[in-house]
Amino acid sequence: MSEASTGRVTRRRVRTRANLLDAAFAVFAAKGFGRVSIEEVCEAAGYSRGAFYSNFASLDELFFALYRQRADLIADQVAGALAREGPDLDVAGAVDRVTEVLLLDLDWLLVKTDFLVHAARVPDVAGTLLAHRARLRRAIADRLARAPGLAPATAPLGDPDSAAHAVVAAYDGVTTRLLLDKDVDGARIWLKQLLTALLTDGSGTRDLP
Repeated sequence: MSEASTGRVTRRRVRTRANLLDAAFAVFAAKGFGRVSIEEVCEAAGYSRGAFYSNFASLDELFFALYRQRADLIADQVAGALAREGPDLDVAGAVDRVTEVLLLDLDWLLVKTDFLVHAARVPDVAGTLLAHRARLRRAIADRLARAPGLAPATAPLGDPDSAAHAVVAAYDGVTTRLLLDKDVDGARIWLKQLLTALLTDGSGTRDLP
């Protein structure tokens, strides 16, 4: 196969994988993970089962590809919000920027919660999900450690890794409430107050719901 042909095959494979991921996400969001078959994903994407299995071994593996996409997006959003030159970082301002852009997508939260229930009943899947969550925390801890002026603010939590655990826990708590009340704006306010309490001296949190 020529180099040009190889390039076309690679691009087609990338496009096929992306289309399968998009279609699966839409079907998962509409019906719920665990209520969708591989055939339904293939039908929604317009591909055969062969195309699916050439990209994913199972729906679990496909979900983890979706999870990596969202985790990378969240880490990039945190990185962008904390990107500030100079020795002094306005932590309150950084928290504002993080909460303004952080992913709070109801469809994704529904899919992720469905999968969490599935994983809780399958130890191997639970272990893989824990590993992916740990990867996200490490990415956030790395951003916190490299953010100028933020390290002193994380001192009450011990270190950037502990701060990252707290940030993820805050995000989990806020998104659980968001699933129930569907109030995205309120969730951003609540998340801002929680992160302010975690990463600063806690001032400005007396209205915490």
